[in-house]
Formats: sequence, structure tokens, C-alpha cells
Amino acid sequence: MQFMLLIHGDESRMNSLETDDTGIPPDYQAFNQALVKAGAMRGGERLRPTSAATTVRVRDKKAVVLAGPYAETQEQLGGYYLIDVPSLDEAIDWASKCPAAQFGSIEVRPIWPTRPQ
Repeated sequence: MQFMLLIHGDESRMNSLETDDTGIPPDYQAFNQALVKAGAMRGGERLRPTSAATTVRVRDKKAVVLAGPYAETQEQLGGYYLIDVPSLDEAIDWASKCPAAQFGSIEVRPIWPTRPQ
């Protein structure tokens, strides 16, 4: 079963993490490698800061485009992992191992398949 692990946290803290020449903090490198080794990793990326975001809404059949995120929140969506594991319990276990869980939160959402499996 596929799950999305949505990483929410303080954007300024996430952007200040020390990285090596790969641009990935060492604890995230270890987490990524563990997911790959377990055969659970299906994808994932870090997102650019909210200052680079554009929000699109349609009202009265007209697109309204806003620079930046729509909602003011204390935590921002910073990235995601797409994993494939047998159960919600296993997805929760992986979420608890994500480095961002130490200072933010990881939302675990099952993927709703849009095509026959």
C-alpha cells in the first residue's frame, strides 16, 4: 500500500540544516538509504521555500493567482516521501524515523489509487 509522508515544520529551521556536497543533511541521507534498503522508497523531494510558491484558486470560473502560500501557518510543507509498505502501522513507523519528526510533524496519508491495481 502506498503512503505519502508529508513533512511539515518551521521552514527557517529546515532551510538552515547543515548539508554536505550533496545538499542533503546527513540524517536525511541515512533515512533515505534505510528506505531504499527496505525496498519502501518510491520517491520524495524537498520543496523550495514558500516564498517561491504560487497559489491558484478558481472563483466564478476565473483563475485567481496569488504569489506565495495561501494560508498563514506556523508550519510549512517542506517535502515529502512516497513509500510503499504493507500497512499503516509500518508507514507510521517510517514517519517516526524521519528526521523532521524531531522538530516538526509528519502527516501520513494513504494514496487513493486512480487506476486499477
